[in-house]
Amino acid sequence: MFTATDLIAFETEVAGHFAAAEILSPVHFSGGNEAPLIDIFKKIKRTDYVLSTWRNHYHALLHGIPRERVLADILAGKSMTLNYPEYKFLTSAIVGGTLPIACGLAAGGERVWCFVGDMCASTGAFHDAVQYAKGHKLPVTFIVEDNGLATNTPTKETWGEDVCKSVTCSKVVCGNVIWSYQYQRTYPHVGLSQRVQF
Repeated sequence: MFTATDLIAFETEVAGHFAAAEILSPVHFSGGNEAPLIDIFKKIKRTDYVLSTWRNHYHALLHGIPRERVLADILAGKSMTLNYPEYKFLTSAIVGGTLPIACGLAAGGERVWCFVGDMCASTGAFHDAVQYAKGHKLPVTFIVEDNGLATNTPTKETWGEDVCKSVTCSKVVCGNVIWSYQYQRTYPHVGLSQRVQF
């Protein structure tokens, strides 16, 4: 199992490659949420599906995908779309793109953990997926990673309310359907703010 130090060291290594212009695609770094994720992944079995976002490096590592493979795929420009069906790990660079997939997998009998950001948790797609999962008693847990930002704008300013209050943050609610935790990111939204990227 990865420690917080291991996860931070991985992102520091990736950041070094990115700063050296060795990664020719956008990279959304993880950081600041190591401890909550380590705790969450203690509950996730390797036989469970994990669906992630474009900020997925920690999720991939904690779900057991080999470090060397994750690093190679990031260096190959696949940071936002790390997909490993053989490890039951899928991502999407589309906000909310994994929500219907999570419900579909769960309806098919798979145990699913679907990670979203607090911006996504403000959308109708999220509330539709949660309602569907609740209504059909699906084995899916939605995990809201709340850094208080919708890209770079405070989520509350963007959506007009505190997302945490709308999804009952930091508590298990809806019969184990939504979990949420707050953290402060340690990297910019995308990249390192050191060079222009296209």
